[in-house]
Amino acid sequence: MNDEAEYFRHAEAAFKRIDLALGDLDVDVVDCERSGDVITITFAGGKRCVVNTQRPTRQVWVAASSRGWHFRFDGTRWVDEKDDAVELFATLAGIVRDHVRLDVTF
Repeated sequence: MNDEAEYFRHAEAAFKRIDLALGDLDVDVVDCERSGDVITITFAGGKRCVVNTQRPTRQVWVAASSRGWHFRFDGTRWVDEKDDAVELFATLAGIVRDHVRLDVTF
């Protein structure tokens, strides 16, 4: 993705999608807070997942459970830079399921 405005449009849409999916959940189970270009998801028990934009690389990065993923927009969806089969929203759904045993649809 060569256009910065296009990157921001897609990143903002992804952030809104995350907020919509997690915003109505019980905050004692999953709390989702956004501050600028960073979403912090806090699970019951205190573990966290951080989703943030990376402007220089035009990516969305996710960190959870001592792991990290770097997603790039391929024109249709956000996919991991190392494996196109790994998609942002499926990864987040798996992280939520692993931490609080909830199935969330993004």
